[in-house]
Amino acid sequence: MAKNTSGRGMRDLRVRVKTARGRKLSSTRWLERQLNDPYVQRAKAEGYRGRAAFKILELDDKYRFLVPGARVVDLGCAPGGWCQVAVRRVNSLGEKQGKKVGRVIGLDLQEVEPIPGAEIHVLDFLADGADDLVKEWLGGPADVVMSDMAAASSGHKQTDHLRIVALCEAAAQLAFDVLEEGGTFVAKVLAGGAESELQSLLKKRFTKVANVKPPASRSDSSEKFVVATGYKGPSASEAD
Repeated sequence: MAKNTSGRGMRDLRVRVKTARGRKLSSTRWLERQLNDPYVQRAKAEGYRGRAAFKILELDDKYRFLVPGARVVDLGCAPGGWCQVAVRRVNSLGEKQGKKVGRVIGLDLQEVEPIPGAEIHVLDFLADGADDLVKEWLGGPADVVMSDMAAASSGHKQTDHLRIVALCEAAAQLAFDVLEEGGTFVAKVLAGGAESELQSLLKKRFTKVANVKPPASRSDSSEKFVVATGYKGPSASEAD
């Protein structure tokens, strides 16, 4: 009998959540979405700390920047799902025999539960000297700087868009300071029209710049990811 690979007839019945007294309708909808999200279920089954892990998995499947031996910096790393993916793919635990052993550094403003194979630091990456600390911890420049950070939501779409673009620009500036030539920068942005300056800056500094919405990114979300590959180095032209 042929194996059914279409997924039809294999899905569990959708879980519906009743609105409890005192719970907002928006909270009920969020809970229902979480319970029925296949990525949330996969994250639990595969030991990842959140569904966001699949976003970096899918981006790396396409662009192949988390290679064995790579030195990776994860900005705003809490709760740690991206670090978990990086640890496995760059072989920082040395589990892949005969492959180069990479390094993973995670930075966040808050304490993060330890992740085997990753070195987690409480650090504001915007602070003076953060780039020097990162290179010291890595033992040299980075091959990948990645960020899934989002500014705290204000509830105002345009304000939130401007905030996350500013955060992404700041992450890019750190990347310019710590990346090895040929390196990769990956960061989340929100579609909204204010990111043209960021795109222009990245195109001057990298060989290729792509804007991607991975399958794990919810369809109703305005988030997308910029993947900039082939860093040209700190001497790259920044002419207006």
